[in-house]
Amino acid sequence: MDPDKKIWQWIIFLILSLIWGSSFILMKKGLDAFTSNQVAAFRIFISYLAFLPIAFKHFKKIKKENIISLLIVGFIGNAIPAMLFTKAQTRIDSSLAGMLNSLTPMFTLFVGLLFYKSKILLINIAGILLGLISAIGLVNNGQNILSGDNSYAIFIVVATIFYGISANEIKFKLPGMSGIAIAALSFFFIGPFAGIYLLFTDFSGATNSGLFLPGLGYIAILAIFGSFFAVMLFNTLIKHTSAIFASSVTYTIPLIAIMWGVVDGEQFTFNHLLWFTVILVGIYLVNKRKLIAIH
Repeated sequence: MDPDKKIWQWIIFLILSLIWGSSFILMKKGLDAFTSNQVAAFRIFISYLAFLPIAFKHFKKIKKENIISLLIVGFIGNAIPAMLFTKAQTRIDSSLAGMLNSLTPMFTLFVGLLFYKSKILLINIAGILLGLISAIGLVNNGQNILSGDNSYAIFIVVATIFYGISANEIKFKLPGMSGIAIAALSFFFIGPFAGIYLLFTDFSGATNSGLFLPGLGYIAILAIFGSFFAVMLFNTLIKHTSAIFASSVTYTIPLIAIMWGVVDGEQFTFNHLLWFTVILVGIYLVNKRKLIAIH
């Protein structure tokens, strides 16, 4: 696999879409047995264990000048968003969560402009806005997305801001480190905290429900694929493309979430196909690099 080649960049993009588009249903299944913080802690700790051999291999790459960036990627880019998403999904549905997740590229753009002096093309901004609008249309599909107790949606909004910070930190502050090393070392810092939390938390609710093992199984799948493999792929994609293009994977996540709904008996309508086509146009515009840039 050569991530410098366009075809492999798009293959990684599609794999990430499939993995993270499936993460919402896995979180929901985990929440049937555990609290939101327990789901997040298990996800982080299992990922930490998977990353541990790789972290030891790259441990010598931790330097005084990059340790702050690794902590930012670990806590702001992984640990805190994991808790925010599971907390939000205790009160809002997966489709709304997927839609709000599409705010990530926009915040990646704004954070890059404000704090990292990134160069952005006007056409990239048009692509981000088009993708965001299309994601809203895809998830909405005639439904009232403002119904229910959506105050918890603010947790996802905050998480997408943190994702934007982390994506720019990887791109601009860790240029000499591979995506795999960044993922492994960032989880090396956050994993012990998750383990300590799990050691002292109360699992009586999960054991009494009889869903402890099935719930843990869903979380393990979420951790291995959604955190271990996907974070390495995402960091690699950022390193070889741009923070904006990599974070645009959030545009396709709602489609995968809806496809899970189809498997569960929901309908796939012409509106879904239409909005997804427009999303692809937006992603294409986000990746354009040959027009005048703005600062």
